[in-house]
Amino acid sequence: MGDKTLTRMDLAEAVFRDVGLSRHESAQLVESVLNHISDALVEGQQVKISSFGTFSVREKSERIGRNPKTGEEVPITPRRVLSFRPSHLMKERVAAGNKRKG
Repeated sequence: MGDKTLTRMDLAEAVFRDVGLSRHESAQLVESVLNHISDALVEGQQVKISSFGTFSVREKSERIGRNPKTGEEVPITPRRVLSFRPSHLMKERVAAGNKRKG
């Protein structure tokens, strides 16, 4: 695996190359899509992208955790966490990519 990270700029550049929008329009499009996804998740909606996966927010209840250094029990407050479940197609695609490198 490489150390490369795909960024917003990389996505905007790909839209620029593949779709033919200007660089500015491509960046605005990527930003708009990401904002729509983020807003939906903040509102508690699932975001399902066919052949990619599903983003969802779930509520975690309060629980007791342990400080690893001291062993002391500490309460962990309730919170919302983001989760991602890849589609079967995405899992297969990633697995096939791993086989080619091995």
